Amino acid sequence: MATKKAISLLPKSWGLPARSWINGNFIASRSSASTMENTYAATGETLFSFEVAEEAEVNQAVEVAKKAQKEWAEWTPIERGRVLRKAAEILERDNDFLAHLEAIDTSRPYQETEVVDIVSAKDCFEYYGSIAATIGGEYTQMPGGSFAYTIREPLGVCAGIGAWNYPIQGMAWKVAPALACGNAIIFKPSEVTPMTALALGEVLKEAGLPDGLLNVVLGGRETGQLLTRHEDIA
Repeated sequence: MATKKAISLLPKSWGLPARSWINGNFIASRSSASTMENTYAATGETLFSFEVAEEAEVNQAVEVAKKAQKEWAEWTPIERGRVLRKAAEILERDNDFLAHLEAIDTSRPYQETEVVDIVSAKDCFEYYGSIAATIGGEYTQMPGGSFAYTIREPLGVCAGIGAWNYPIQGMAWKVAPALACGNAIIFKPSEVTPMTALALGEVLKEAGLPDGLLNVVLGGRETGQLLTRHEDIA
């Protein structure tokens, strides 16, 4: 049965119900959080439940992200790029495991997720890890011997909201460029396909990303609204 297969794949570190990934750890809700169920679309079976991130959890994610981002922005682009390329290596190493998670979570064939989803996420991190050191401003010579120049600076704390389809790919497209440019990011995956978002948090920690730079908050529309309306998110 799909449920037994899924439970056997879930890392024990997630806990049940699963929790949001904040400051490099799975954090229990500070309030009497409600839970949501993640179901296998092919059969309607419940795969696992997870705690919904409410205002307290979103505020916590923002605060740790603000602190971590200031330090991350001081890293050289070359150093930031190394972390992203290391994440790409781990994604390639763990392709089989992550592809199984993605297949179960999206009710799609493993034969597809094995060669598309994780591979494209890996390529994204590898690409932005490679160009991180080339991201910079421009110099323009002006008449009369004067000149103009631009400087690119991080925005600070960003937010990303993922769709249900190709979830790890869509997350990579948001997370990798944000980190490459010196930002922190809080990501909310779709409430129907949150599995690989949690896994990617662990991948980036293993790759050397400092805690707090990537936070994954779980929930539905209300959690997304807390992110889009937060005054400390760029």
